[in-house]
Amino acid sequence: MAKASGAEPDWDNRLGQRLKLRDLHVLTTVARWGSMAKAATHLSTSQSVVSEAIANLESALGVRLLDRTPRGVELTVYAEALLKRGHVVFDELREGIKDIKALAGATAGEVRIACAEFLAAGLIMDTVDAFSRRYTDTVCHVSEADVTSLDFHQLHRRDVDLMVTRVPNGFADDDLVIEPLFDDPHLVVAGAKSPWAGRRNLTLADLAGAPWIVPPSPIVYAILAEAFEEQGLKMPTERVVSSFILMRNHLLATGRFVTVLPESTFRYNARQWALRDLPVRLSGKQQPIAIVSLKSRTVGPVVQLFIEQLRAAAKAFDRTRR
Repeated sequence: MAKASGAEPDWDNRLGQRLKLRDLHVLTTVARWGSMAKAATHLSTSQSVVSEAIANLESALGVRLLDRTPRGVELTVYAEALLKRGHVVFDELREGIKDIKALAGATAGEVRIACAEFLAAGLIMDTVDAFSRRYTDTVCHVSEADVTSLDFHQLHRRDVDLMVTRVPNGFADDDLVIEPLFDDPHLVVAGAKSPWAGRRNLTLADLAGAPWIVPPSPIVYAILAEAFEEQGLKMPTERVVSSFILMRNHLLATGRFVTVLPESTFRYNARQWALRDLPVRLSGKQQPIAIVSLKSRTVGPVVQLFIEQLRAAAKAFDRTRR
C-alpha cells in the first residue's frame, strides 16, 4: 500500500474518476457493523464485493483504510477522516432528494427534531400537533436531545435537522446557528391536593422537609442549591430523581410531592394534571430556550416550515406568560 504523500491529489485525472459513492457507502456500512461479513449481509451482497470496494478506495487514495483484527476490522485515521466528510456527502444527497420531492409537493416531506424531554411535553408537542394538522403530508421524527456537554453531536452527525433546548446566554459555536426563542424560568410546583397548594405565605423553608422530585439536571440542581443556600437552608434530600415528565406529573397529582418544572412545561400540563405553581421564587441564572442548527447546512422547505411553526408557537406562549 502506498504511503500518503504531501502532494495534492489529482482530482480530475485520478480521484474524480475512481472514487465511487457506492464504494464509500460500503465503507460506511463496514464502519457501522465493524465487520466485512456483517456489512455484506446488511448490503445483501457477498464479502468479496465488499472487499473489492474497500480495495478500490484504498487504491484510489493510496492509503490503508482498514486494519484487520481477530474481532473484525478497525478504521485507520485515514478512514475516519474520509468518513467524517462522507457523512456530509450522504446527508447532503438525502437533503437533495428531499428538496426534489418538496418541489413536487412543497408541503410533503419529513423533519427530524431533537429536543429536551421537558419540551416534548409542552412546546414541541404543541408545535408538532399544529404542524401535522396544517401539513398533512409531512412526517415529524422527534427524539430526545443529548446536550450534556453542549457538543450538539446529533447535529454534527446530521442525525437531526434541528435541536430545541436550553442554551447558556453568551454560548457561541462557529459551526452552529443559535436562535433564542424565549426565557423559560423554573417554578416550584405541587399538585392541587398538596398541603402546600393555596398557601399564600409559603416560603422555601416550609418546603425544606418536603419529599422532592428532582430531575437529573445540573441546571435545576444548581438553581435549587443556590436558592436554599441564599436562605441559609440545607439542600433537601431527593426522594425521587427522574427526568420523565409523565412520571413526575403522576406523582405530583397524588399531592405528596414537590418538584421544579420549567414554566413552559407547567403551563402546558397544569390543567390536565391539576398542578399548582407555588409562591416560591427561585433565583439563579436562567438559560433561554433556543433553536440550534448547523450553519453550513441548508435545510429543506419542510424543515423551514416547521421552524416557522415553532417560532409562532413560541411567540404565542411568550405573549401568554407575559
